[in-house]
Amino acid sequence: MHPDLTERILQYVESVDKVDTLDLAKQFEVDHQKVVGALKSIQAHGDLLQAETATHKALALTDEGAAVLEHGSHEALVYGLVPAEEGITQAELMAAGGANAKVGFSKAMAHGWILVDKSCTPPLVKRKVNKIVDNVKEQLAQVASGKAQLPAKDVADYKKRKLLQEITTKSFVLSKGAEFATTLTKLETDLTMDMLSSGLWEQLKFKSYNFDALGAPPTRGHLHPLLKVRTEFRQIFLEMGFSEMPTNNYVESSFWNFDALFQPQQHPARDAHDTFFINHPAQSFKFPQEYLQRVKTVHSKGGYGSMGYGYDWKLAEAQKNLLRTHTTAVSARMLFKLANQEGGFKPAKYFSIDKVFRNETLDATHLAEFHQVEGVIADVGLTLGDLIGTLYEFFRKLGITQLEFKPAYNPYTEPSMEIFCYHPGLAKWIEVGNSGLFRPEMLQPMGLPPNVNVIAWGLSLERPTMIKYGINNIRDLVGPKVDLKMVEDGPICRLDHV
Repeated sequence: MHPDLTERILQYVESVDKVDTLDLAKQFEVDHQKVVGALKSIQAHGDLLQAETATHKALALTDEGAAVLEHGSHEALVYGLVPAEEGITQAELMAAGGANAKVGFSKAMAHGWILVDKSCTPPLVKRKVNKIVDNVKEQLAQVASGKAQLPAKDVADYKKRKLLQEITTKSFVLSKGAEFATTLTKLETDLTMDMLSSGLWEQLKFKSYNFDALGAPPTRGHLHPLLKVRTEFRQIFLEMGFSEMPTNNYVESSFWNFDALFQPQQHPARDAHDTFFINHPAQSFKFPQEYLQRVKTVHSKGGYGSMGYGYDWKLAEAQKNLLRTHTTAVSARMLFKLANQEGGFKPAKYFSIDKVFRNETLDATHLAEFHQVEGVIADVGLTLGDLIGTLYEFFRKLGITQLEFKPAYNPYTEPSMEIFCYHPGLAKWIEVGNSGLFRPEMLQPMGLPPNVNVIAWGLSLERPTMIKYGINNIRDLVGPKVDLKMVEDGPICRLDHV
C-alpha cells in the first residue's frame, strides 16, 4: 500500500459528498484491494468515514469468448472453411472445423450463410452468400472495451454459449463520518501505569481489539516416535495383566547383569569389546550374601541337577560395574524379590521397556544404546506351550498373526527360541525377538520353588518403530542426526491390535 494512501483518500472525500472505492482506485491508479485495505486502516481509527456496501455487475469474456475475439466466431470460421465455388462435404467440414464445428455449422445455417445442396451425391455444403459480417466478434469486442450495451437477448445467448460471464464486484461508497479528519492520529496499543496514574488515558485513543484474529500458535513439545510406540506396547502389557518393573537403574553390577543369570564369567559378552564398564565407581559391594554364595556354587560346582561350568568363580569379576546390557538384569532382581517376599511365592507377570547399552559399532541398524521390551511370567508348572501361546496372544495384539519359532541358545534360558514374523511388505520372514524358559540354575538359587517355571521374551523397540514410521536408518530415529521436523510432524502411533 502506498504510504500516504489513507491520507489521500481522506483529502479526496473532503472535497466530495460521496465517492465509490472503485472510482478512487481509477483516480489513484492503484489496485482496488489496496484502496479497501487503506479504508480498513482508517476505520480502525474511529468514525472518520461512513462506508456503505455497493454491488456492481459487469460482463466479461470467458476463455472461449477471448478465443472468439481473437480468431472469429465459430459460425464465421465454419463459413470460411467452405470453398467459394465447389463446396465441401459435411463430414469433411466437421473434421476441419474441430471441436466447435457443430455449433458453428448450426449457427451459420440459422444465419443463412451456408446451405446443403442435396442435388449431388454426396450432398455438399456450399456458401449461400458471398460476404458475411461477424456480429459476434464485434459485440464481444465492445464488451472487452467496456462499452457494451448489448441487447438482453444477445447477452443470454452468449452466456448460454459460454462466451460471456457476469462478474460481481463489491465496493464501498464513502462519505464523511462523525469524527472526520484529513489526518490520522496514531492509536495507542498499550495501557501503561503512567497513563492510569496521570489520567492521560482518558484523552487518548486506543486501537480496538480484534477478537476474531487468530493468535500465534503456542510452542509445545512433541512426543518422539519411540515414545509413541512405547506407549502402545505398554498398554498391551497392561491389558494382559502385567505389572511394570522399575527400570531406572542404568548402572548395574556384573553380578546382577551376568552372574545371577547363570552367564559364565569367561563369556565373550563380558568382554570390554561388547560391554561398557564403569571406571568410577568401578565396583559394587552390597549383595545378598547367601544368594551370592549359591550363585558362586552353581557356577563353579553345579547344583539343582546341573554340572555348572566348573571354573573358579571370582567375586572381583562379579563386582565390576557396567551399563546394563539388557533389562533381564532387572528381571533377575524382581524374581529374587518375588522368591523372598513375605508369605511365600505368588504367581506374577512383569514387563519392562527401557534403555540398554552395548559397545556396538554404529551403522544403519545398530546403536550403542537402544530399548529392550521384555515380558516375564512366573508360575507353577509353566511349559514351552504356555510360552508359545502367550507369544501368539502378545503379537496378535501388535497386529502380527503369522509367527514362527526357531531353536536358539541363551546362557540363562533352556529351551530358547528366536521369534520370526512374516512381513507382508518385504514378503519375507524377519526376526523380531528372543524367548525361552529361565534355567533352574538361575531360578532355584534365588529361592524359587523347584516346581515354579518362568517364561520370558524380549524384543527391540526401535525395529517396530522403524517399520511403523518407514525409517530405514536407525540413526535417523535416535541420535544427533534426528530431524526435529520429523518428530514434530510424526503421526500418532496406532498398532492394529485387537
